[in-house]
Amino acid sequence: MTTRLRRSSLSTELVPALEWTDLDKKAVDVVRALAMDAVEKAGSGHPGTAMSLAPAAYLLFQRVMRHDPTDPGWLGRDRFVLSCGHTSLTLYLQLYLSGYGLTLDDLRRLRQWDSLTPGHPEHGHTAGVETTTGPLGQGLGNAVGMAMAARRERGLFDPDAAPGASPFDHHIWCFVSDGDIEEGISHEASALAGHQKLGNLVVIYDDNHISIEDDTLIAKSEDVVARYEAYGWHTQSVDWTATGEYAEDVQALYDALMAAKSETDRPSFIRLRTIIGWPAPNKQNTGKIHGSALGEAEVAATKEVLGMDPSKTFHVPDEVLKHARGIAQRGRTLHAEWEKGYAEWRTANAERADELDRISHRVLPNGWAKALPSFETGTSMATRKASGEVLSALAPVLPELWGGSADLAESNNTTMKGEPSFIPEEYQTKDFPGNRYGRTLHFGIREHAMGAILNGIALHGGTRPYGGTFLVFSDYMRPSVRLAALMKLPVTYVWTHDSIGLGEDGPTHQPIEHLWALRAIPGLDVVRPADANETAYAWRAVLEHTDRPAALALTRQNLPVYEGTSADGVARGGYVLREASDGQPRVILIATGSEVQIAVEGRELLEAQGIPTRVVSMPCVEWFNGQESAYKQTVLPSSIRARVAVEAGVALGWHQYVGECGEVVSLEHFGASAPYRTLYEQFGLTPERVAAAAKASLAKLGQDKGETTGN
Repeated sequence: MTTRLRRSSLSTELVPALEWTDLDKKAVDVVRALAMDAVEKAGSGHPGTAMSLAPAAYLLFQRVMRHDPTDPGWLGRDRFVLSCGHTSLTLYLQLYLSGYGLTLDDLRRLRQWDSLTPGHPEHGHTAGVETTTGPLGQGLGNAVGMAMAARRERGLFDPDAAPGASPFDHHIWCFVSDGDIEEGISHEASALAGHQKLGNLVVIYDDNHISIEDDTLIAKSEDVVARYEAYGWHTQSVDWTATGEYAEDVQALYDALMAAKSETDRPSFIRLRTIIGWPAPNKQNTGKIHGSALGEAEVAATKEVLGMDPSKTFHVPDEVLKHARGIAQRGRTLHAEWEKGYAEWRTANAERADELDRISHRVLPNGWAKALPSFETGTSMATRKASGEVLSALAPVLPELWGGSADLAESNNTTMKGEPSFIPEEYQTKDFPGNRYGRTLHFGIREHAMGAILNGIALHGGTRPYGGTFLVFSDYMRPSVRLAALMKLPVTYVWTHDSIGLGEDGPTHQPIEHLWALRAIPGLDVVRPADANETAYAWRAVLEHTDRPAALALTRQNLPVYEGTSADGVARGGYVLREASDGQPRVILIATGSEVQIAVEGRELLEAQGIPTRVVSMPCVEWFNGQESAYKQTVLPSSIRARVAVEAGVALGWHQYVGECGEVVSLEHFGASAPYRTLYEQFGLTPERVAAAAKASLAKLGQDKGETTGN
């Protein structure tokens, strides 16, 4: 049942009394004025929510959240996620008042080139910003991931401590808007959070009934609180409009926040009913104040309502700033208290402390790569299965590596052998035993949320998450993948069933355009290994990178394990797998993944016809493009212009590698339902077609010699 709070219903013995002075009230009004001034100067922005959420944000930063403005990266800090990133000022203004380094000049430069206050918060750009938000619902997914990562971290380093007694215990606080709630990803992430019983997660929902198209009633009428009750969350409502007059009952909100903080076995959801743009006399409670400047007259009128001088802009009284900056000292005090317990933990757990230091800095342990399996040449294995063998082999040496699948564990081979599932004990199953501190993640059929949760895990700390589904369903994850690339997060995607080679499931499950669509995302490494050993080498290269996400595109069908594969070659993105018989190739065949086999067999046909042919395996064009020019010339000499690229997908980007005289053996249409060998044959992905394409390329260069047949 939802608790509806207006005044304290909790024992004062359990909850410290809220001290809310006239200076605090004045500081909140200053926040409103700064929000108006910043958007007015920028000429664009979202002032309304920053104005109405000012008391909630100020209360959280000043009285509730554990943070230290002098050390934004403090391990023991609470995390704050502004999922409604359009109201970036809600966060920037608290960072300014709290002393994170933002200045009034930074606020004056809102949304300007090279400022610390871009239109939406950007992780790694502004101190105190925990994640890049803007695409609605993504931040909420990130927050769920952070809460999961915090529990995993505790399980790795301090599993036996009493609740609330570990230096790894902290909370994730998240502000969401109607837009976040309406996006489908919020359902997926919130349902999983409820199932996982993430008691360290608190979401505050700004229920202001306004979006860009004005009153949300035009598109939304569900009972959001009931929805979260159904997910299994602890829910509360604080309604500042309940009396018919708008009254910002800060005490009621404080009580709700404290009640949420004390709820340890369920995530908490607080519906906060506000009026957007309060107290603007003419534009409050309208869609206009959501996403545009108020205008000079309305700003002046609002400042008069607040008892401020309309002629002053970006004005912060000294006493207000001094009062708000006091949080820095309180934060340092909390930090120092935490540090005592942390030091005791380090003394009592020296090995775990060393492991924490290594994992926190994303440093791999010495000799870790020796655990990678090798596969016997001449055998055959699907690369998805090889990936599963790699994960199981790495489990003992890389405790930071964890992940799972969107209900496709058996297909994706994402379960490390013998590792428990990450799940409340009461929800473990016969097939997947586990506990709250387990390692194998089960996202359910929730690819959207999985992507955002993986980002949250990576953002939270040093652990390395991976998540699996079919490559065709990477479309569901694309917004999160794009954000992972934007934030340079070391997230790994295990995307299997990577071509028409999955066969009978047909065109709905056969990715055609996906490889090049994903390669179009800057900063994402798309890796398509040719055999089992290349798969192991690919995992090695991926894990050695700490500054970008990577996607492994893996086969369902078995592929031959080749002699001559190269760990260094895979790490470089492309290398010579088969050289021309005389060492002087006339034509180069470039292939990825399962089509390397077709290229190798095509080479044999060409060599039998007296055409010296080189085969280049190019598992990752991003890595290859990053190599020095000299290396690229050794693999693809510019003097050899007869080239063929082979991939079971659209040709799109291959033309840059084959040039104007080259050919691409590709698939420019959707697939079909049939055994995969039939599909490859019917669609012309065959050694014979590759050999014919090579001769066509030679012909363009005038190098296709005919035979003497007489008159």
